[in-house]
Amino acid sequence: MVEESKVLIIDDEDIVIDSCTSILSGRNYNIATANNGIIGLQLLEEFQPDLVFVDLKMPGISGFEVLEKINEFDPTIVRIVITGFSTVDSAVEAMKKGAYDFLPKPFTPDEFRLITKRGMERRKLILETIALRKEKELLREHFAAIVSHELKSPIGAVQQNLFVLIDELSGKLSEDQERRFKRIQSRINDLVKLIHTWLRVITVDIEQIRENFISISIATVISKSIESTQPHASRKGIDIIVDIVEPLGLILGDEGTLVESLVNIISNANKYSRISSQIQVKAYQKEDSIFIAVRDTGIGIPKEELPYIFDDFYSGTPSPDAERGSGLGLAITKRIIEAHHGMISVESELGKGSTFIIRLPVQKDIDDQHVPLK
Repeated sequence: MVEESKVLIIDDEDIVIDSCTSILSGRNYNIATANNGIIGLQLLEEFQPDLVFVDLKMPGISGFEVLEKINEFDPTIVRIVITGFSTVDSAVEAMKKGAYDFLPKPFTPDEFRLITKRGMERRKLILETIALRKEKELLREHFAAIVSHELKSPIGAVQQNLFVLIDELSGKLSEDQERRFKRIQSRINDLVKLIHTWLRVITVDIEQIRENFISISIATVISKSIESTQPHASRKGIDIIVDIVEPLGLILGDEGTLVESLVNIISNANKYSRISSQIQVKAYQKEDSIFIAVRDTGIGIPKEELPYIFDDFYSGTPSPDAERGSGLGLAITKRIIEAHHGMISVESELGKGSTFIIRLPVQKDIDDQHVPLK
């Protein structure tokens, strides 16, 4: 059985209430009515409407005030204004107070049915968006749990056994073997730090990242990122061309997470670039911002996928010879950049490649910057 949609009609004219009720009768609507704003607002909690029609001109509380009160009670309720005193100014004012649409009197039955249908579709989309957002948060929490249990624990065990092994073999290793052990130990330490970073980023604990902020050089971040991604690029015969336009100011940030964010972007460029092609990494300063642009000439990103590539767990259409990723790299990168009060954007053309652009504020202006976080 299909659940009825709830419609509340608030109007001081009985003829309007009767006609609206009659127009919607026989359809899948549960209708409540009120002949003034006070009664209408009292019905909100009891009736829990999906859609409210509000007359602007009523005795007592005006329709504008009713719109504001409904928004305070539940902003997901769709509000539609009906009035015989329609002007552009009143329509604009109603929209500012949260109205979804505006229906001037007199209106035909077909017009009223159509606007009701559109209002219900809007309500459905709002609720579905909220449900998807909650589902996304659950996925993020589950991923954090997987990272913590399935990765952190075994790597911790490897790290502990390595400590013991190094101690047992002390004085018995050649210089070359000691160098290799130190390299392994360093890589495991980096991996443990990376897991902790993922956990912080996935759980949106941005403040923990900011606790490690110091003055750092973008040139150093780029150098370490290239060092990490060069082996993969070399295997495909890809040249990574670096162009650092001096002078570059310092930024206030966490070097480890910034390196990881740039590694994610360059690794993607490697993955989707053709054999024996080029990847260009350019850094330059413009006014009070430092820009890092990573450009490839690979397969590009379809236009319809561009709005979603920074979403958690979103994995676009892979090339025939490319492995499918986890859909987390760019999402993590975006959070890291935003934690540094920066922005990331992408330009791409299918078949011609992509350019990712990171923008970060120079250190002297960091206190004045503010980017809303997700």
